[in-house]
Amino acid sequence: MGVRVERRTDGRLEISYDAEGDMAGVAIPELQPPHQAQRLWEHTCFECFIAREVGSAYHEFNFSPSGAWAAHAFVGYRDGGPLDDATLAPAICVHRADDLLGLSAVVSLEALSPAHRGSALWLGISAVIEARDGSRSYWALRHPEGAPDFHHREGFALRVETP
Repeated sequence: MGVRVERRTDGRLEISYDAEGDMAGVAIPELQPPHQAQRLWEHTCFECFIAREVGSAYHEFNFSPSGAWAAHAFVGYRDGGPLDDATLAPAICVHRADDLLGLSAVVSLEALSPAHRGSALWLGISAVIEARDGSRSYWALRHPEGAPDFHHREGFALRVETP
């Protein structure tokens, strides 16, 4: 699993994920027109958690290889929920090959909050990979102790400065 992050000067954040291996064993949702959906983490999806350097609030984005996406806002650890806001729609691009599943997503930090654009951010970068047998593996830049918990602030391992 590889990831690249670019914080652009126009207030957008691009996250590119590459899952490498034998994709024949991975359950990859069929491509659809972009749309909001919930519970994407129950299947193969890529995630990005975004927090400002100060405070306990954070946002979560889920990006499915189907083109579906979800955005959530939290005031503290798991204290929040889904956002129904089309202005948060990320631009998603999916690349598939026999040995690669790649996804790039571009999100607007300004749409999350004007404060995000001028702040250093901590990102939690993660993925859920569902096998064809229904089992799931959980990937992250850093896992806190115990069961996988992408919401745990110790998992927000990548600091991104302002451009």
